Amino acid sequence: MLDINTLRQVPTFKKLPEQRLQWLLEQITEVWLEPGEIHRQEGDPVDHVFVLLEGEIRISQKVGNQEVLLVTFKPKTLFGELPVLMGDKNFWVTSRAVTRSHILELPNKAFWEMLSSCTCVMKNILQNMAQRLQTVQSISQHREKLVSLGTLAAGLAHELNNPASAGRRAAGQLRQTVQLLQPLTIKLNQQQMNCAQKAFLAELQEDAIERAKSATKLDPITQSDREDEITQWLEVHNIQNGWKLAPNLVTAGVDIEWVANVQQKVGDLLLGDVLTWIQVTLQELDLLEEIEHSTDRISTLVQAVKDYSYMDQAPLQEIDIHEGLESTLTILNHKLKQGVIVKREYDCDTPRISVYGSELNQVWTNLIDNAIHAMTVGTGKGGRGDVSTNVSSSSSQSSIPTIWIRTACENDFLLVEITDNGPGIPPEIQCHIFEPFFTTKSVGQGTGLGLHIAYRVIVGQHLGDISVFSEPGKTKFQVRLPMNLSS
Repeated sequence: MLDINTLRQVPTFKKLPEQRLQWLLEQITEVWLEPGEIHRQEGDPVDHVFVLLEGEIRISQKVGNQEVLLVTFKPKTLFGELPVLMGDKNFWVTSRAVTRSHILELPNKAFWEMLSSCTCVMKNILQNMAQRLQTVQSISQHREKLVSLGTLAAGLAHELNNPASAGRRAAGQLRQTVQLLQPLTIKLNQQQMNCAQKAFLAELQEDAIERAKSATKLDPITQSDREDEITQWLEVHNIQNGWKLAPNLVTAGVDIEWVANVQQKVGDLLLGDVLTWIQVTLQELDLLEEIEHSTDRISTLVQAVKDYSYMDQAPLQEIDIHEGLESTLTILNHKLKQGVIVKREYDCDTPRISVYGSELNQVWTNLIDNAIHAMTVGTGKGGRGDVSTNVSSSSSQSSIPTIWIRTACENDFLLVEITDNGPGIPPEIQCHIFEPFFTTKSVGQGTGLGLHIAYRVIVGQHLGDISVFSEPGKTKFQVRLPMNLSS
């Protein structure tokens, strides 16, 4: 049975006088929950604070399609006071019983009356609230880092897929080409050729390879016209598969004069086999070059990730700020392909500075990713990070989405500016965008910590400064980092 002694076991009410405890008993409603039963869910009105007498209550938040655990409350705990104190109208979390639970519910009006009249309760609640804010902030920051990691992983997977697929496709085609080239070579060796013809074939192969290396890339119309010319010439000389040979020959810089010279040296009988042998050789070289290009691209991406995360290096290291910006752009390249142009205005004379490289790159990721999002999602359908940009601009809508990245030296500071021509940030919320948990997006679409983390990294960790200037069609973030940051 609920009595004064039961209430006194709750730390928050421990120092309350007997008269006030008796008053509490008259205000409280008792609730019993079975395991798995929901107590309150996201969107329910904030009308009570609660005391868990027995059992366990799990507090979670829905993020996308996932339910993220925030905290589990044990017996003799006051909970639900945070949304009341913050003035929230609806709960942004869900509370669910883990085991059979006994809960006391105290109406908001009675809770505020108790706070105003009982200093000991107010002190205890404020201490608990500060601890819980730290816990929730720590969890959300960890999730924000996971979101950044997810962005990195998604971008890397997207970027790696193209060169990996191209390399695999080229390797398969190369196997088929090798299977063709070997019997062609044997066939030519078995032909009745004099010494001069054999020497000519060796020179011909070298010449074709050199032509291919130095050949100028033709526009599609010129390429097509020259292929038609070669094909017609080959058909006149009874080469039946001329249409197959022409593309590789033209790409390698071969013209009719070159083909005619081959015909004069080897004769009509060997012409088809010789040209096929040259074409397959050129195709083999093209495929090898494609595989090399693909593996180079993969190596570049892997190096970009290594540079981005500063693997194998101490937390504080001396870096070129442009390397971090470039590796971030490489990671986000799959989003830039949505039609966003990046214009660089780098001051190449800026010195190397000592920074926390990995954390700083998370700042560039947040700012650049937010700029891309603001310009590509569309007005009213998303926003800049955790800020919904509902300001329309005819100038921003008509221009090509563009990001300007500028670096410069300002006395003892290095300046990095990231500017976009998106719809802008509404003036009334610009002063709040660096606050923790500030977001104008709906539940699950923004954590409210992306720009706050950027602020903490720049101001708290690097003793620098970050500011924003925004109007329709232009949003500029300015980051200033001290040239000399001691560890």
